[in-house]
Amino acid sequence: MIYGVDVLSFHDVLEICKTPNKAKLNKAAKEQILKSQKNVKEIVESDRTVYGINTGFGPLCDVKISEEETAQLQYNLIISHAVGVGKPIDKEFSKIMMIAKVHALSKGFSGVSLEVIERMILMLEKDIIPVVPEQGSVGASGDLAPLAHLVLPLLGLGKVWVGDEIFETAEILEKNDLKALTLGPKEGLGLINGTQFILSHAIKGLEKFEYLLDLADMTAAMSLEAYRGSESPFKKELHEIRPFEGSKKVAARMLKFLKGSENMKAHEYCDRVQDPYSMRCVPQVHGASRNAFEHLKMMAETELNSVTDNPIVLSAEESISGGNFHGQLMALPLDYATLAAAELGNISDRRSYLLLEGKYGLPRLLTESSGLNSGFMIPQYTSAALVTENKTLCFPASADSIPTSLGQEDHVSMGSISGRKFNQVLGNLVNILAVELMFAAQGLEFRRPAKCSKIIEENYAVLRSKVAKLEDDRLIGEDMLAIAELINERKFVVN
Repeated sequence: MIYGVDVLSFHDVLEICKTPNKAKLNKAAKEQILKSQKNVKEIVESDRTVYGINTGFGPLCDVKISEEETAQLQYNLIISHAVGVGKPIDKEFSKIMMIAKVHALSKGFSGVSLEVIERMILMLEKDIIPVVPEQGSVGASGDLAPLAHLVLPLLGLGKVWVGDEIFETAEILEKNDLKALTLGPKEGLGLINGTQFILSHAIKGLEKFEYLLDLADMTAAMSLEAYRGSESPFKKELHEIRPFEGSKKVAARMLKFLKGSENMKAHEYCDRVQDPYSMRCVPQVHGASRNAFEHLKMMAETELNSVTDNPIVLSAEESISGGNFHGQLMALPLDYATLAAAELGNISDRRSYLLLEGKYGLPRLLTESSGLNSGFMIPQYTSAALVTENKTLCFPASADSIPTSLGQEDHVSMGSISGRKFNQVLGNLVNILAVELMFAAQGLEFRRPAKCSKIIEENYAVLRSKVAKLEDDRLIGEDMLAIAELINERKFVVN
């Protein structure tokens, strides 16, 4: 993969995260970078006033800076903007930020030097990853504070991850015989203008969401097996006359998961007319969430392959001060995806509740000795609490805006908060689905000797490899955590 030249997918970025040397700069990319750097140099040497190159920033855009003060201006810009707070984002988020920033800068419209870009690539390859606080961005001039922290190590400042430990940058540079860099004209602004913090949360969230969408379908199928519900709501004919892509895909997957099930055969001659919505409407609800995933994927990959700093340097004669850094284009789909992920948990909790009611041959609370034993009563409380927490996280951050920069930045996206909330909801969804899987597996115990479909039996065995059938009350909180770990390790077969 070639930085600045190839069109990268979010999967490509995750692959580069694992193996940084899979992405390089080629001759064409280097020529783009050098040409852009040359354009900036010519602007500095001219008498023209160009924002961000020989002026102050934000509300100080009317203050001209001399050529002699340029290096100090870039240094001051970085250190003054590194004001993030909160705990550090996960190291992988920082790596994604670096990869996305290198890719954008390498397109040759930002005026950042080849030396700076190559240093960032070297840091990725040596696993020297900047520590970035999670709070402080309003997603307007992009992610100013997080990006300032991301590039502090270029100046020999800040902290970095090496392995799983955090060190002072100066110490790590010395160990690797690397010197701090001095930034040239426009470089500071090119480095800290952009949406890479928001984008990193979108990309990492897409990875989680993609698997959890698949897992939610499989989990629903396991619950339907335990409930001995009907598979007729998944028939192709129904979804051809309301042909949303997400619904069609989920319906087809549900039929695949249920193929050959003896529990489905047992349902053919029962007197139940229809199942509750949480069973019957899986294609419509899960499908809507899949549509949201596809929208976020399209938007994130467009952003990934875009130039999002300011100003954009087209030539030595023309630069444009615009708004490509504004996070609104990512904030809205992130808020939409957050709601979509929360709804997967909402409907999952309802299926869990159905399995506890003691209907259609299942014992109340999925235990044969309730009273003395609480059975699975309380895990549903946990699920309900997480579902409600997710609902509170669904308020769209992008609906808010607080003016900053003395009114120069008078509308901001809050997209960084959208991205963080999205990943929080996904984390809660893991545990909600863990509860449903635990209940569904227990429900299947009361359907034996009937066999499930092959894929459901396979996933039942995966779960039972860590969690035994519940006979009497025990520390089932540990069971829930074990199942969540299986989810996080992607042990369940979902395709």
